[in-house]
Amino acid sequence: MISGNGTNLQAIIDACATQEMPAKVAAVISNEPAAYGLQRARDAGISTHVINHRDFDRRTDFDERLKGLIDALEPGLVVLAGFMRILGFDLTEHFLGRMMNIHPSLLPDYPGLNTHARVLADG
Repeated sequence: MISGNGTNLQAIIDACATQEMPAKVAAVISNEPAAYGLQRARDAGISTHVINHRDFDRRTDFDERLKGLIDALEPGLVVLAGFMRILGFDLTEHFLGRMMNIHPSLLPDYPGLNTHARVLADG
């Protein structure tokens, strides 16, 4: 799952292609229709899906739609590779033990944007 440029996604794609990581990217999901990472996925022959969070009045409705799509894809592991939305408890609980977040801080400390700057500012 991505929200932006897809640099983490590209590293995953490259690692899978060289067998450095014995895995396959089943699909890429983004909450941002214009995320460049979607093109990276398409260039690698990976199916893409967009669920725009702005199309939902409630976060829980977005999470439910996301959960349904992920369940339909049946991945062994859900990887948040630069996914910039905080997911609700019910969604994360549903994928407990099958979800990994690539984030520069141990959540819930320093969530969101500018993580490194906030950590450094706090000393």
